[in-house]
Amino acid sequence: MSDTTTKRRSFVDRLTSSRNPVHIIWSVLILIIVVATINSVARNKGFEWGTVGDYFFSSPILHGLVRTLELTALGALVGFVGGTILAVMRLSGGAIASGVSQLYVWFFRGTPLLVQIIFWFNLGALYRTISFGVPWGPTFWHADSNSLITPFTAAILGLGLNAAAYMSEIVRAGIQSIHHGQSEAAYALGLTKVQTLFSILLPQAMRLIVPPASNEVISMLKYSSLVSVIAVPELLYSAQIIYSRTFETIPLLVVASLWYLIVTTVLTIAQHFIEKHFAKGIRVNARARSRTADPNSGVAIEPGAEPLTFAGTGDMR
Repeated sequence: MSDTTTKRRSFVDRLTSSRNPVHIIWSVLILIIVVATINSVARNKGFEWGTVGDYFFSSPILHGLVRTLELTALGALVGFVGGTILAVMRLSGGAIASGVSQLYVWFFRGTPLLVQIIFWFNLGALYRTISFGVPWGPTFWHADSNSLITPFTAAILGLGLNAAAYMSEIVRAGIQSIHHGQSEAAYALGLTKVQTLFSILLPQAMRLIVPPASNEVISMLKYSSLVSVIAVPELLYSAQIIYSRTFETIPLLVVASLWYLIVTTVLTIAQHFIEKHFAKGIRVNARARSRTADPNSGVAIEPGAEPLTFAGTGDMR
């Protein structure tokens, strides 16, 4: 280890030591600010905590919460499936498929989500009917746009298709992080490209995909509040309906915020366990690398060498 690295770590250790005066001063200041903030919020009559408690489990709020969870779940499903398809198209090597994928990502990342939601809601102004059939030939199915694209459907399309653009980049980065030898070994064993993708590449890439994908899901939970502009009765819209009638704006906004925080906390805990599941093989590799010799066989292993492992989702090298 170099002298510079040693000095740097020594400085960090001194700075984070509880006996360091600077650390003590900063800790006291942060503690004072936190206590003062909590005291101010708790004693401020403007928050009307009694009203918050009255509406926290009210029927309109709970119905709005359920609708928010539905929007988040369906939007995340559309986003992940669409993002995976777009990532595969981008990595396929075909000029047309790759170009279409890049064009999709460019368009949906380049326009605001709110504009997309409003656009889908007003799709009937462009197309009165939506039909499927042979171009310039017979039509097999058609429906009225206004009856097909309801506010809830427009919300799912807006959230899901926008998320697919971001998810495609996350999935693509995860797949590209896997060494090309993995796919070459799979092809040598006779696996098809589809089998290689879903059996070899994606399971290993999930370790890198899960953290940013979880952030996208949590962001979608909060972005679902945007659909209130098209009168979808989600959590925020339900709170708005109540305070537009009772004029208790702040307490209802606090109720909505607390529910968003609770759901975000649950999703964060779920993310932790999902990451832990996909990191099983990596932890096995790390423990194996930390040993300089196999205690059972007595065979020496070079420090830093990567032993062959078949545990969990670990890399086979």
